[in-house]
Amino acid sequence: MSIKTKVLAAAGVLTLAGGLSTAGTVAARAATTQCGDNCLEVYSMKYATPTDLGFVETVLLGIPLRGVPTTVEQASSSNPAEDLIVPAPGKVKVSTWYADGMVSAAVNAHYMDDLAVQIEYAPYGHPTGLCTAVATTAYQNEHLSLQPCSRPGVTVWILDFNDAASVAPYFAIVNGSDTDFVHPFAMTILGNPAQQLVTPIIMQHLIGNPGNVPANQLWGAHPGVAY
Repeated sequence: MSIKTKVLAAAGVLTLAGGLSTAGTVAARAATTQCGDNCLEVYSMKYATPTDLGFVETVLLGIPLRGVPTTVEQASSSNPAEDLIVPAPGKVKVSTWYADGMVSAAVNAHYMDDLAVQIEYAPYGHPTGLCTAVATTAYQNEHLSLQPCSRPGVTVWILDFNDAASVAPYFAIVNGSDTDFVHPFAMTILGNPAQQLVTPIIMQHLIGNPGNVPANQLWGAHPGVAY
């Protein structure tokens, strides 16, 4: 199976969103109408409400270039910078990513049966070949940015339910380049994005796991049906 394939795994998107989110609770969702259900919105648990996703992963200024940071911004159906998809092979076990050369043997040994995905930027539903990633092997306070989806490790995201079992259906999101399996590097936001011009998504050691992970390190996923 080619990881470079840019055909949208639509079924994978819907399965991911339906299985991992607060579907049925959150009513207002975000994506352009052109992307619609093909999009996946990754949103922070800390700011979600029963009727609003709150703040979702967004490409800074919507620029489709390698190295552009990803941030969180208020969910909006008119902002194509929030249009993200799950490309093929979709949501599959870490062992599949390992077989395709996309994660290390150490990551596979620890997370083998956990599910993992890539998250590709697709403004108005058009894939760019650029995925949410880190630029190098994950380290403390490293910023997320767009990187070619073909890059091993750094573009793969592990859906870490085991480290957040007490707050299901929310979950931690661990980078596939991780080297710390006690307190892995996970997607984190700092501060209140409602009061900041830019709130980047960064890598930080997961704390409080498995029973007391803070809300700024926990996430949900929802199909991007427009408002």
